[in-house]
Amino acid sequence: MYYILDSKGAFFGISRYAAKIPHPPVAAIASVAHTEPLSTQLRKPVNKQSFDIAVFDGDGIGPEIMQYTVQLLDQVTAGCNSFKLDYTSLPAGAGHYEKTGESLPQASLAAAGDSDAILLSAMGLPHIRKPDGTEIVPQIDLRIALGLFAGVRPVFTFPGGPQVLSDDRAAQLDFVLVRESIEGLFAHKDEGQVIDNNEATETLRITRKVSEQLFDFSFKLAQSRARRLNRPGKLMCIDKANVFRSFWFFREIFNERAAAFPDIETSAMYVDAAAMKMVQSPWDFDVMVTENMFGDILSDLGAGIMGSLGLAPSADIGINNAVFQPCHGSAPDIAGQGVANPLAMILSASMMLEYLGDNNNCEEATRCGESLRGAVTRAVAIDSGRGRDIGGTAGTESIARTVQDCL
Repeated sequence: MYYILDSKGAFFGISRYAAKIPHPPVAAIASVAHTEPLSTQLRKPVNKQSFDIAVFDGDGIGPEIMQYTVQLLDQVTAGCNSFKLDYTSLPAGAGHYEKTGESLPQASLAAAGDSDAILLSAMGLPHIRKPDGTEIVPQIDLRIALGLFAGVRPVFTFPGGPQVLSDDRAAQLDFVLVRESIEGLFAHKDEGQVIDNNEATETLRITRKVSEQLFDFSFKLAQSRARRLNRPGKLMCIDKANVFRSFWFFREIFNERAAAFPDIETSAMYVDAAAMKMVQSPWDFDVMVTENMFGDILSDLGAGIMGSLGLAPSADIGINNAVFQPCHGSAPDIAGQGVANPLAMILSASMMLEYLGDNNNCEEATRCGESLRGAVTRAVAIDSGRGRDIGGTAGTESIARTVQDCL
C-alpha cells in the first residue's frame, strides 16, 4: 500500500492490495515491482536513517499478535543499510484504563503524534466500560486527535486462500473501501444523551473540509488504480441521501469534487443496496467512499467475504500521521491460548513499511514491506499458515513461523 502527499497536503493511496492485476505465481508475488511515480509531496523527503515507530500493544489478543509482528519486522529489516526501526511502546487501552482511569494518556498521544508511524494492535475489552456504558476505544480517540480522516480498507482474496463466495469471480476480489474516520456518527461519540430513561439521541456530523479531503483522497486512489489497470477508474459514493439531509450534503460535496476529476467514472448507491451488492457481485466495485459508521459496518462485511477479519489489514491516514492496525477486535475469549490469527496485524505492518518507504524516499523500506506481504501471501496457501478462522488448525506461533520461513 502506497501513500503520497499531494501539493495541497492530502494523502492519497496507491493500494497494492487494490490493483486488479492477474495474480502472479505465489513464488513471484514478493517481487512485483512498484510502478507508480511518487510525484509531488507536501513534505520534503528527509531520507531518515531511523524511523520512530509508536507501538500500542492493545488488549486481549493484541499483545500476542504484536509480539510476532515486531519479530517479523525485525527479521525483514535485518541487514538493511539505509534505515532501521526504533520502537517505542506506549500505554493505552482498556486494561490501562482499568488500572489508571486513562484509556489514552496525553503522553502516549503526544509521542504517537511525534512518531513516523503508529503500529496499533487490537484494543478494547467488552467487560471494561466507562460509567456511561460505552467501551474503551482509544483507537478512535487517536484518529480524531491526529486528524486521520481517511480509513483505507482493502478487500482482496489470496491465491490459495479461503473463498467464501462460490462464484469463480470471487477468487480474485480486489477493491478498496475508504471510510471517513473522524466525523459522521463517531464525531460526538461521547456526547450522546439518554433522556429520562425514555429516549436516546446521538449527533451525526459531516463537514465540508473533511469531506473534500476524503473525496480528493478517494479520487486520486481511483486514478492510481486506473493507471495500473489501464482502464477508466471508478469511484462510488455510499450514503443514505434519500432519507437524511446530512447525507445529501455529503453527496453534494462528492459531486462538486467530481468535477475536478473528469477522468473518473462516478456513481452513488444507498448503503443498504451496497451491502447487498458486496455479497452478490463484489467484483463490480473499484473504490468506494463512505461515512464513518457505514464504513465501519461495510469494512467488516468486506473482511467477511475475504474469509476472515484475521486477514484484513487497515490504515488510517491524515496529513501528518498514519496508524496501521488490523480490522479485527481484541477477541478476549481466545486471548492467551495461542490460537489468534496474526496475519491482519502482519499485513498492516507491511503497509506501514511501504508507507515509510514511499514517503521518505527509502526504497529499501518499500521493498521490505513488499517482501513481508509476499511472505504472508505464500503462508496462507500452506497448512501451517492457516488459522482456525480460515478453516485450518495452525496457532499463532505456527502462522508467524510460516511467514518467517516464507520470507
